[in-house]
Amino acid sequence: MKRISVLMATAFVDMMGFAIVMPLLPLYARRFDAPYWVIGVVIAVFAVMQLISAPLWGRFSDRFGRRPAILLGLCVSAVAFTMFAFADSILGLLATRLVQGIGAGTTGVLQAYVADSSAPKDRAKAIGWLTAGTSAGVMIGPVIGSFAVAFGTEYPGLIAAGLCLANIMFAWRLLPESLPEARERPRRQPIRQAIWLVITEPKRDVSRLVWIYAVGMLGFMSMTSVMALYLESAFGITGTTIGPFFAWVGFISLLMRAIVLGRAVDRFGETNVMRTGAVSLGLGLLLIPIPTFIWGFVAVITLVPIGTALLFPCNTAMVSHRAPEHEVGQTLGVQQSFGGMARVIAPLWATAALEINLALPFFFSALVVAFVTMLAFSVKQEVALSEAA
Repeated sequence: MKRISVLMATAFVDMMGFAIVMPLLPLYARRFDAPYWVIGVVIAVFAVMQLISAPLWGRFSDRFGRRPAILLGLCVSAVAFTMFAFADSILGLLATRLVQGIGAGTTGVLQAYVADSSAPKDRAKAIGWLTAGTSAGVMIGPVIGSFAVAFGTEYPGLIAAGLCLANIMFAWRLLPESLPEARERPRRQPIRQAIWLVITEPKRDVSRLVWIYAVGMLGFMSMTSVMALYLESAFGITGTTIGPFFAWVGFISLLMRAIVLGRAVDRFGETNVMRTGAVSLGLGLLLIPIPTFIWGFVAVITLVPIGTALLFPCNTAMVSHRAPEHEVGQTLGVQQSFGGMARVIAPLWATAALEINLALPFFFSALVVAFVTMLAFSVKQEVALSEAA
């Protein structure tokens, strides 16, 4: 539990830095008169680099350890936030996202660390705790960013970089290695073969779960990519007033992951909780464009973090159960790589769709998640994990 607590603190500070700058990115791009589709490209570059780097980080961590990979990823993120602070053109923002995407490729490593440090029966709960830390960062980061931007456009990036440097020192001192020092290391399949297996054998347990994650992420990230622009167009929200909306979503996500998720899994099982999350996420996306007043929007958006808190941690835990033990890091990296593909596609199409109609990205995202729900109901129930260690 101590290891998970330290990892939660590390993930919290890292995500807080990310959340400081993320809601401001589309608004910063608008300062350079970038059209929506260009903003979509800037957002998508992050996902391209995460897609490429995630399985490499996972394989690196399987071989050399989780701790070195996490520390290196934090160093890359610190560089990216500093670049964001001083970006003075749309190309500067593009470069920032490229570097940040490389650093963010360690998400699968964090999840593999949890898998190393928890019993299989507790894994969804532990991943929920980890993502509760990231949700807390999502809740606090945008508020800090909205406050800091009032003093100058460079301040959010500088604050995020400073937090990242402090996080590196914290993790260096307190985060232990999770992999045993002496253990057999069976030969792993090449990364390209692991990726190809997901594509060519989509009905395999692990492959199906990876596709649920990826397609669900496509629906969710389509919403996230255009949320700031939608709030600006529909309700007149600006960079200095957008923070509370992201803070609310982060608060609900934190509450769900830290308190509700573990109890729900213990009572209903990972598969059923994952299915419930897919239904909630799809319903929330469908309803977002309906309200014409801001409090109605706040009410329906609440369904989205409820859905993601139930869907994604359970899905990741199930992937870690069903992956070969010596390839957990690589398999979770492959999962993040497919999620990265979704993160590439989502902002490109969603920002273009926003040019046509403000409601279109959300209705299409709801349709995508309806397909995810169908996939989730086709997943085999998990085996009993109470005896696993």
